[in-house]
Amino acid sequence: MSLSKREFLQVLAAASVSGMGLQRYAHADTALADKALYDVPAFGNVSLLHMTDCHAQLKPIHFREPSVNLGVGAMKNQAPHLVGEHLLKAMGIAPGTAGAHAFSYLDFDAAAQRYGKVGGFAHLATLVKRMRAARPGALLLDGGDTWQGSATSLWTQAQDMVEACKLLGVDVMTGHWEFTYGMERVKEIIEKDFGSKLDFVAQNVKTADFGDPVFKPYVIREINGVPVAIIGQAFPYTPIANPRYLVADWSFGIQDDNLQKMVDEARAKGAKVVVVLSHNGMDVDIKMAGRVRGIDAILGGHTHDGMPIPTIVSNAGGKTIVTNAGSNGKFLGVLDFDVKEGKVAGFKYRLLPVFANILPADPAMDALITRVRAPYEARLGEVLARTDGTLYRRGNFNGTGDQLLLDAMMAVQDAPIAFSPGFRWGTSLLAGQDITREWLMDMTATTYSYATVTEMTGATIKTVLEDVGDNLFNPDPYYQQGGDMVRVGGLQYQCDPTAGAGKRISDMRLNGQLLEADKKYKVAGWAPVAEDAKNAGNKQIWEIVEPWLKDQKVIKPGRPNEPRLVNVRPDKGLA
Repeated sequence: MSLSKREFLQVLAAASVSGMGLQRYAHADTALADKALYDVPAFGNVSLLHMTDCHAQLKPIHFREPSVNLGVGAMKNQAPHLVGEHLLKAMGIAPGTAGAHAFSYLDFDAAAQRYGKVGGFAHLATLVKRMRAARPGALLLDGGDTWQGSATSLWTQAQDMVEACKLLGVDVMTGHWEFTYGMERVKEIIEKDFGSKLDFVAQNVKTADFGDPVFKPYVIREINGVPVAIIGQAFPYTPIANPRYLVADWSFGIQDDNLQKMVDEARAKGAKVVVVLSHNGMDVDIKMAGRVRGIDAILGGHTHDGMPIPTIVSNAGGKTIVTNAGSNGKFLGVLDFDVKEGKVAGFKYRLLPVFANILPADPAMDALITRVRAPYEARLGEVLARTDGTLYRRGNFNGTGDQLLLDAMMAVQDAPIAFSPGFRWGTSLLAGQDITREWLMDMTATTYSYATVTEMTGATIKTVLEDVGDNLFNPDPYYQQGGDMVRVGGLQYQCDPTAGAGKRISDMRLNGQLLEADKKYKVAGWAPVAEDAKNAGNKQIWEIVEPWLKDQKVIKPGRPNEPRLVNVRPDKGLA
């Protein structure tokens, strides 16, 4: 990548927010831009590298950060519920810089053209090796949502990601979407592929019958002579957010009491540093950090929040660092501890953006990616249509990518209303780019992507919207059960995120007419969690959308259908 002097200085300004010592490069030649961005001096004697929620994206991608990320109650206007200018101001990031592009949606199209794609395991591998070279003994932790989110991961039953993570050098991981491959496949990978080389930890997953641990609750690894405990916290609401039949023999949950026992047990065994590798979501992690003592840091995932500055939470035992490392392979977290006399004396945290145009591809990882994708390249690259505008997903209520799915479902299935799940994963396309089968699968690849058409009464539609709204906007984070708001096509409605359960949704209208509680409406959807859906013979969602895209040829994304919000503004989580 060739940067002008002005661009180079902007990179320096953006990078400085994450603790990167760049002042020495302030007047350097532009050829040193990559060295400046990723020159992160080691600190202390214990280092942890953290990635999460890559959603099976082996190749560099574009990914637009949200413009709507509302917090409710005590979480309003607090990290991670900050977007755009509010986020940049809180984190000390200069507008118009590489950092602004990495962490916010601002000027997304122009910035994406300027700075190029992000992520990609070959580029991430280069960064991991650089950080490890300066940090002997550093552990690489994977927060989960690694085996799902792409066509090749679905088609290989996650084998492509398993091979990539082994080569990347992941030491410890926990999970969420991993469980949607089913219990037997998860156990097969852990036993046959991971063996003793990679530990899968989850203190909160037990057998449904006797409550026995399914996985190791934690591991203790020595780093430069310091015993470090890594405790796993898998996504606690897996059987609710995803099909229960896929994990029928296992129980989940937050399980604070058991977590406290594991922390105390690890300390009793000599651990001088205790870290929770979590897939709770950041709001849940913040609450947990205030309730469980003895945790030095919670390295979090699930909510895809790229937070360059950690949140420090006080509790009965002291203070806990809480972080969240974004998604789609865009970031690598670097947490350095200075451990003296058996306790943490200081720390430094940096969340490094992975710019594929700056970091060269690691040859070994690049070769592996080429090999695992080779049988599928023709299918992945088939052009279905072209987009005249940006297609994206992330945000509390809707995105142009999900609107495309909604429009296709309503047209093909002759339904006036459509629902699309509030998934946070999915990649972005820029105006003028081809819509390939790979992108469509990036938006839809699950093991239960069945397309449905259901007759629902107006009252049932309201109940569905209220239930999902409570999952997202319950003021108690422990009742937030995952995902953004269900995306809605054809139906207009009003939403008050601050209202109580059952009172957030109102004024539901179809073609300007209020929905009638007892009247039935035809509703298209996909990804049902009910077990009977897999035996109904329904098409997969991509089988619905593909022919529609080919007929459209060119997509002209407009403003996505979103609810009218009340009692929200002003809010730093709203653009």
